[in-house]
Amino acid sequence: MIERSLFSPEHESFHDAFRRFMDKEIAPFHEQWEEQGYVDRAVWHKAGDNGFLCMTMPEAYGGSGADKLYSVVQMEELARGGFSGIGYGLHSEIVAPYILHYGTEAQKQKYLPKLASGEMVGAIAMSEPAAGSDLQGIKSTAIKQADGSYLLNGSKTFITNGWHADLVIVVAKTMPAAGAKGCSLLLVERGMPGFEVGKRLKKLGLKAQDTSELFLAT
Repeated sequence: MIERSLFSPEHESFHDAFRRFMDKEIAPFHEQWEEQGYVDRAVWHKAGDNGFLCMTMPEAYGGSGADKLYSVVQMEELARGGFSGIGYGLHSEIVAPYILHYGTEAQKQKYLPKLASGEMVGAIAMSEPAAGSDLQGIKSTAIKQADGSYLLNGSKTFITNGWHADLVIVVAKTMPAAGAKGCSLLLVERGMPGFEVGKRLKKLGLKAQDTSELFLAT
């Protein structure tokens, strides 16, 4: 067997630390979470308390400024344990980087520290009942109003972390006539008028991963 040289001693130490976290905070409860259809919210707070969320985000925004190999370690360990209900990857490696690269400074200051601490759980809403990976087929629209706000209408389905999500990046058409080029990303917070979380979806696999419908009329 060829010995891997990908990870440094620091990465290997992180392997051990995250494995101990899983043994204590995830493994004893994952079967129960599969039965109830979602992980307990506490596992997000505990991950944030231990610095296991948004690790690659800059320290100025609550992250650790770590390299991507720490994220790879985390993904490997979760896969090794079969803990398919844990949605840290989407939260830390998709939602947070979108905000870091495309958000305003005010949005970065507001949301990234809360995502890193586990105070907020992030999701991204692309798939719809009639549109999956083909985003030019989405029906959700966000029409700009006279006051500069957007009127967002649509529904999303199979949204990972949707049940717990406090912040959702929503894909919608801001220029419907432009087809795929008319799509934009909008930030929607839990509690905004017109934002509703629908039922949790029962699946053949990934049973502990909270996957939900979302309804938007904001």
